[in-house]
Formats: sequence, C-alpha cells, structure tokens
Amino acid sequence: MNTFLYITVTFIWGTTWIGIYWQVGDVPVLISVFYRFAIASIIFLPLLYVLGKLQKTKCKDHLFFFLQGLCLFSLNFICFYTSSHYIISGLVSVIFAAAVLFNALNQWLIWQKKPAISIYIASILGISGLLMLFWDQLYIGQDLENSLYGIGYALVGTYLFSLGNMISVRNSSYDIQPWTSSAYGMIYGTITLFIIIQFSGVSWHWDDRPAYLMSLIYLAIPGSILGFTVYLSLVARIGASQASYVTVLFPVVALTISTFIEGYHWDYVAFIGLIFVMLGVLLAIKGEELLKYLFYRQASKL
Repeated sequence: MNTFLYITVTFIWGTTWIGIYWQVGDVPVLISVFYRFAIASIIFLPLLYVLGKLQKTKCKDHLFFFLQGLCLFSLNFICFYTSSHYIISGLVSVIFAAAVLFNALNQWLIWQKKPAISIYIASILGISGLLMLFWDQLYIGQDLENSLYGIGYALVGTYLFSLGNMISVRNSSYDIQPWTSSAYGMIYGTITLFIIIQFSGVSWHWDDRPAYLMSLIYLAIPGSILGFTVYLSLVARIGASQASYVTVLFPVVALTISTFIEGYHWDYVAFIGLIFVMLGVLLAIKGEELLKYLFYRQASKL
C-alpha cells in the first residue's frame, strides 16, 4: 500500500508542473493560487460531508488546521512562486528536495523521533542526483543578488512545507484523518490568501483561455485534493522523513515528461543522477530493513 501511495503522489505532483506552466499569463500568481485552493475548498469539504467522511473535531484542532493551511496551502506557495521569479525552476526543485532533511531534523526536534541514518544517506543521494539532472540549467550564470533572493524564498517555502508535515503528524496522532485536516486546512489557506490579496493591492483578473481553466481544475482537484490527501496519508503511515522523499522523485517525473514535450536531453551526467535518485528511493523506503540485514550479516560472521 505504501508503494502505491508513493507512486500516486509522485505521478500527480510530477505532472502538476504542466498545469503551473499553463497558468502563466495575465493573472497574477497570488490570484491563480487563490483560485486553485478556492476551487479545491468548495469541492472538498462539502464532498466529505455528503459522503459522511468528515470527522467531528474540537475547537483546538482548528488552530492546527489553520497552521497547516498557512504552511501547506498558502504561504509556502507564495514563497515558491516568488522564488521562481529570481531563479530557474530546476534550482527551486533541488532546494525543495531539502524537505527530506528538514523533516528529519524537525521530527527530531519537535517529536523527539530520531531518524535512521539511512534517511540522511538517501537525502544526500537524492539531492546529488537532482543536481546532476538539472546540471545544464544550474550551470547558467545568474545575478548573485537575485539568486540569493530566490534561494532564500525557496528555503523558507520548503521549511514551511516541512512544518506543515509536522502539524499533520500531530493531527494524525489525535486520529484525525488526512482528508479532514486537508479540507479544513485548504479553507483556512484560501482565506489567508484572500486577506493577503486584499492588503497587497493585487488586481483581480481572469484568463479566458481553455488551457488556463483546464490546468486550474487539474491543479485544484488531482494536484491539491488528491495529491495532498495521499501525501499526508503517507506521512501518517510511514513518517514525515520517508514520505517527503517524493519531493526528490516528482522532479524526475517532470523531467521524463519534459523529454517528450520540451526535448529535455539525457546525457551521462543525467543518467548517473537518475541512478543516485533511485538508490535514494530504495534507502528511504527500505533503508532500516537493509541496515538491519547488513548488521545481522556482519554480526553472524563474528
């Protein structure tokens, strides 16, 4: 089941870049992100209620739903989209992959759950692999000041994402299902985005292109409702450190699709990077079992 969840969320988030690409146009980023989560909220919560899947929650739970909305469904997206104005998407993907390390650190600091050494090895392999995959893009010289701004925003967005994972761990510990916390979190995230838009003075726009509408629906329903629910279910089942390795995997899916759509060129460096990422996947999912097996083999020889 865990493997199925991994594959599902990796495929969904690996294909959302197409939707985000089609969102680019006259509509400001803040407005597009608001539309995305507004649609998701309008659909998700009533659907859960009708299906009888919406759990009863306590008032204090809504504080954590609100915080989850800030970290996963509003402020983090603002950081990522702002970052993309300063640095290339490949570098943003590499930085976002640091969520694996942030989650391992935060689980240790907040929940006193020390991650296995295999998680750190998997993180190093995965991030190194992504650097190789995006090497051609990263090699392009950029203005230092803009690069620092972009890297800073991407790091803040990634850390917010990690904090959202920690809040999800808390919710799961109180037997709150991921779909309930996500549905409420998206509502609070949408409200937050609306308030920011009102105070920022960003003008409201709409794009009449069919591609804009279709991509918006894809980002709202599979990308947000299904993607985050499956991902947070994975967090609840195997822990935030292991689940967050999908942040390394979905750029690989995006590049694979880009091979056919945009002509991404696979050279020997990229293939080595792919091997590193896959080795990291193996360690992230089966690392503890492999280490125990190797330790047992070594002990049996003594």
